[in-house]
Amino acid sequence: MLDQIFNSPFNLGVETLFLLIVLVAMEAVLSADNAIALAALSQSLQSPKLERRALDIGLGIAYLLRMLLIVSATWIIQFWQFELAGAIYLLWLSWQYFTTNQTEQSDRTPKARSLWQVIPLIAITDLAFSLDSVTTAIAISQELWLIVLGGTIGIIALRFLAGLFIQWLEEYEHLESAGYLAVALVGVRLLMRVVAPDAVPPEWMMISLIAVFFAWGFSRRTSQV
Repeated sequence: MLDQIFNSPFNLGVETLFLLIVLVAMEAVLSADNAIALAALSQSLQSPKLERRALDIGLGIAYLLRMLLIVSATWIIQFWQFELAGAIYLLWLSWQYFTTNQTEQSDRTPKARSLWQVIPLIAITDLAFSLDSVTTAIAISQELWLIVLGGTIGIIALRFLAGLFIQWLEEYEHLESAGYLAVALVGVRLLMRVVAPDAVPPEWMMISLIAVFFAWGFSRRTSQV
């Protein structure tokens, strides 16, 4: 029975739909830490209107960069310098967050930035996270249009997820710190792929650790709520 199904003329459609579901699900899982980082960056504008605009424009640019990354991925992944640059950038983001909070414990509100300072940070941050997700997508499917479609749905979901996280950042005391721990974890994984590829932790371990971070992040509401 199964042989008849997989050998039928509808095999391509069924397999394609299954791969698309897998790619979108993977994007959703891998986008949680990305969304919290983008939400924290846009929240520094301290204006809901500017936050939405920063996410819309920043993720629009990020989408173009991600599509460029997908199209050229088979060439880019041959150069370890790209992953090293992404690792350094993500580790720098998390280091800046935690060192700022250590020296300014009395004021945890991020320093306000201008709209045009935040937009490139959003685009670059998404691109750094995409290095991991795009290479994973290529390992799942070799169909370029399918990877592009999955990435398109993923970045649309990321826009709404980041907007939701902006609200949650005000409600949960540890959520921002949990997000930046996840950012650091992704940075470390990218770095290990360059310096010690055989020691890179499996995807399930990464997802489990990020789930632990977010469970802690949602463990306590702020006193204002």
